[in-house]
Amino acid sequence: MNTAPDHVMDLIFGRWRSQILSAGTELAVFDHLDKRRPKTADTVAAELDVDPSLLYRLLRGQASIGLLEEDGPRGFVLTDKGELLRSDHPQSLKPMARLEEGPQHYALWKHLPDMVRDGKQNAFIREFGRMAFDHARENQDYAERFKQAMTSYSAVQSSLVLEALRGYDFSGIRTFCDVAGGYGHLMCALLLANPGLRGIVLDLPEVVEDVHELWATKLGLQQRCQYVAGDMFQAAPKADAYSLKMILHDWNDAECIEILSNIRKAAGGPARVFVVEHAVPEHNVPHFSKLFDIHMMCWGTGQERTEAQYTSLLERAGWTPDGSYYPANRQMGVITGVCA
Repeated sequence: MNTAPDHVMDLIFGRWRSQILSAGTELAVFDHLDKRRPKTADTVAAELDVDPSLLYRLLRGQASIGLLEEDGPRGFVLTDKGELLRSDHPQSLKPMARLEEGPQHYALWKHLPDMVRDGKQNAFIREFGRMAFDHARENQDYAERFKQAMTSYSAVQSSLVLEALRGYDFSGIRTFCDVAGGYGHLMCALLLANPGLRGIVLDLPEVVEDVHELWATKLGLQQRCQYVAGDMFQAAPKADAYSLKMILHDWNDAECIEILSNIRKAAGGPARVFVVEHAVPEHNVPHFSKLFDIHMMCWGTGQERTEAQYTSLLERAGWTPDGSYYPANRQMGVITGVCA
């Protein structure tokens, strides 16, 4: 794509690619293929109980965008990219594809022009009449898609955080609390990397009571990691340090300050806070965060922010900014604050 028209045409038809990918994850196509032995469309169709002719056309489309390779007459194998869409891949992106191209999130985007026109974000309210978290409580399909996507992406995010904080001095921290930490993947990653730490994961009762999903149990860290049921808008446990991974971007400035202020009160003394987000780079730098920001405009009341904006939130909530840390790809940032 070397010309402006080619580039714009590629953008116009970009959704075709993501929908072709998404259809494969919904049908579990990638789970029925591997990289070694080609399978025909007819064989896969019989396993999935779908139409073989239409499936062949879908597989051919997936091959055209690099997820499969067509090998022989109507035979297909996975590529490295396609392998990432298998359910059993350790870094599977299948759940994220099912969330972002699924019926709920897909429906939000049609409201984008009207939101910009009238200055009111949050397409979940426009489409479903309620906030995303409230919709998840009422809609089991969305709740399951959201949970699986967040769980699957945790491994990628945790590795970026560990890379960003490589060399950070954790020696003054005894108890570390991950606020709204879900099933505790980040907390457990920090515990494994820092044997002297003890961890707390704060999240809503329905999350921490889902005992079969808790990472501390899966990894044998129950003795060092405590799960606490609570609401970050009400209070947080006392700790020496706190992390907020992909939490503040869900909320507007006033809500973020409320969360950070509650943590500041809970600390009761010297403490640190680690804000983990897709920090928006300044000026004319292309970055995933600038696209993610439009998703957040559709999804709720929050936004992606620059490092300076996160620093301002910390200051307004009683924290003293203390630095920022990034992995090599700068996909995510860790903005830190301290209090006396």
